[in-house]
Amino acid sequence: MSSKIEEAQEHIRQAEKCLKTSLLKWRPDFDNAAEEYNKAATCFRNAKSLDQCRDCLMKSSDCHRQNRALFHAAKCLDQAILICKEMNNLGDIRKLAERSCNLYQQHGSPESGATVLDKAAKILEQTHPEDALQLYKQAVDVVTIEDSTRQGAEYASKVARIMVKLGMYDQAADAIRREIGLHQQVGSDGAIGRLAVALVLVQLARGDYVAAEKAFKEWGNCCDAAEVQTLESLLQAYDDEDPELAQRALSSPFIRHMDVEYARLARDLPLPKGVSIAPKANVIENAAASYVSPNSGTSGDTAAKPSAGPAGDDEDEGGLC
Repeated sequence: MSSKIEEAQEHIRQAEKCLKTSLLKWRPDFDNAAEEYNKAATCFRNAKSLDQCRDCLMKSSDCHRQNRALFHAAKCLDQAILICKEMNNLGDIRKLAERSCNLYQQHGSPESGATVLDKAAKILEQTHPEDALQLYKQAVDVVTIEDSTRQGAEYASKVARIMVKLGMYDQAADAIRREIGLHQQVGSDGAIGRLAVALVLVQLARGDYVAAEKAFKEWGNCCDAAEVQTLESLLQAYDDEDPELAQRALSSPFIRHMDVEYARLARDLPLPKGVSIAPKANVIENAAASYVSPNSGTSGDTAAKPSAGPAGDDEDEGGLC
């Protein structure tokens, strides 16, 4: 190990010598300096001194950039990303990937730039999904500029799935629509049908039943028979507030076998609460006396009759008459 470190340090001294100027040497020798720094990086990597390896790769990249060798400059940053992965230093990966992609684009190799963004995003996807999301979005922009529609649809799919994973349903709906548009350009109806199902699920997760129904009406003609039947049952369940029917629709085989993010979304989707029926009021018998109207027939007449006077009064009254 010590011999490798000494060899690397010797390459660094040679690189620094190449960068010096004098009266007879007006311009630094960036080409040879970059080569020496690259050799030093290899030695440091073999010696498991990853910090110094990354630093030498960065210096080699800068020398290539100064020499207008942009492709080689980008390649050195690409290698530095792998070193950062070995070091578990994931915080610098996004910045390195963006710089590398920019250099590839300046060189005229946008496909290589998109590839390095994709590679870095895969490294970050599990632990730093927000950074991975931004890298995938940049990759979509890079390849669509170059009319690589099919590759753009693949990166757009990753953008939408990470947004669903992060609960960014509004942005996910827009990303799925963009992905559908890219598939339309290449005439991939089967992929559009699957995305229609995903879009309906995302709209339901947003709590927008009208938007979910609109998505089905707009793209349902690209779905196969099983997908159409399931989506019709699902939308009918939410329209009728039927949680059991919704659960059966969400448990259909093709939904369970969708991409992991959409399958989990279907599993965790809030079900309709159902229509609650008001309970009947309990009636307590003989809780109060029955009400009798004073105008009712029999009891009313009896109550209204005056009490009979003494018999003598009637006779007197009759005698006077």
